[in-house]
Amino acid sequence: MKRFPDGFLWGVSTSAYQVEGAVHEDGRVPSIWDTFSHTPGRIDGGGTGDVACDHYHRWQDDLDLIGELGANAYRFSLAWPRLHDARGVAHYDRLIDNLLERGIEPLVTLYHWDLPQSLEEAGGWLNRDTAERFAEHAALCFDAYGDRVRHWITINEPWIVGLLGYRLGLHAPGYQDVRMEITAFHHLLLAHGRAVQELRASRHDGLAGLANALAPHYPFSDDEADVAAASGSDGYVNRFFLDGALKGVYPQDALDLFEGVAGPLDFIRDGDAGVIGTRSDFLGVNYYARRVMRAVPDRTPYPWEVVVEGDAPTTDGGTAGVPMTEAGTEITPGAFTDLLVRLHRDYDVPLIVTENGAVFGDGPGADGRVRDERRVRYVESHVTAVHDAIEQGADVRGYCYWSLMDNFEWALGYAQRFGLVHVDYETLERTIKDSGRYYARMARANALVEPVEVTA
Repeated sequence: MKRFPDGFLWGVSTSAYQVEGAVHEDGRVPSIWDTFSHTPGRIDGGGTGDVACDHYHRWQDDLDLIGELGANAYRFSLAWPRLHDARGVAHYDRLIDNLLERGIEPLVTLYHWDLPQSLEEAGGWLNRDTAERFAEHAALCFDAYGDRVRHWITINEPWIVGLLGYRLGLHAPGYQDVRMEITAFHHLLLAHGRAVQELRASRHDGLAGLANALAPHYPFSDDEADVAAASGSDGYVNRFFLDGALKGVYPQDALDLFEGVAGPLDFIRDGDAGVIGTRSDFLGVNYYARRVMRAVPDRTPYPWEVVVEGDAPTTDGGTAGVPMTEAGTEITPGAFTDLLVRLHRDYDVPLIVTENGAVFGDGPGADGRVRDERRVRYVESHVTAVHDAIEQGADVRGYCYWSLMDNFEWALGYAQRFGLVHVDYETLERTIKDSGRYYARMARANALVEPVEVTA
């Protein structure tokens, strides 16, 4: 049996706006996602996080589910809009205490996209001052919970925040401007560094790290232009954030790229690099897909495209090629191993997989059981990929599946289901899927387990 290191964290992940609901309770103030989701046409199929999974009220039952999944860690976010009121602060006190009583390690995210609307009206992540407001938020959280929380994730996926929120307009706050994208990148990283500084200045000795959406890059061909496209995109997606946070310096090729598409980067000030590079204790790794890159010289603002080499029909009615999730994402666990090994080689920092998961739409059968065989196989292959990386020397300390339960998937509404637990959005009834039962067997064994033991 292939075992994982002693003390390995087997976790599940959520974020506040995606699961909590109760958006008008206990003094919570509006966030940019309240505004965005209530704007007609923004959410596919409609829907908001007003109720979501009602985790705010059902959290004790949901902790029972986490226990049934065999998890010894729960990654969740503190809703910044809730912490303006003592009742919101007390809610997370109860949640953290109950996790610890159950032997479940809290992995706490300080910012998972729910910026208070009042800060957006003052400029949001385009305003450098927001990094200071975030540092104040972080200090409040360390003071309230730092005696019990060991792992702090500062910012979730700054690349996605900038890309979807500021350049493509698909996420809150919904802008479409490349200079805004890059400005937001920098201010989010500055906020990360300021939060780590606040932790170091506190009376607590917790561990801090950034959670990045990361993708291994491969050129579509051996052509020099495709090789350059893969390197350029790697700088855009990965190295700008990794080098900034873990080396205290932005990669020059990324700076040149950004200056070429956005003009002078005068929002980067002397001393910022030192703040951003304040020592991190670990790196959060969010992995969903690789990026196979092809050069497109005339494309703006970035001269490349991602090639998806998915399933293709064959003459006998089957398919060949790379398997896909129902979201159109390639399933490439070998690339996951490549990524983890590369991160160990280039940055030599402990790694925690803070998100990894897939969209499949299986629901309960007539007997109430959710037979999500495809997700079972996905979990098997990706946990195996983590083990392979550990065998190759990567210091991976934990794996958190995204997500604990089906939930509000941002601009995609409720159409995509990632969870190990099925949620009936009419009744809010929870049902552990076969993938959840399988995950529990691995977590309890702290080892790879054949899925046939669960699904047969």
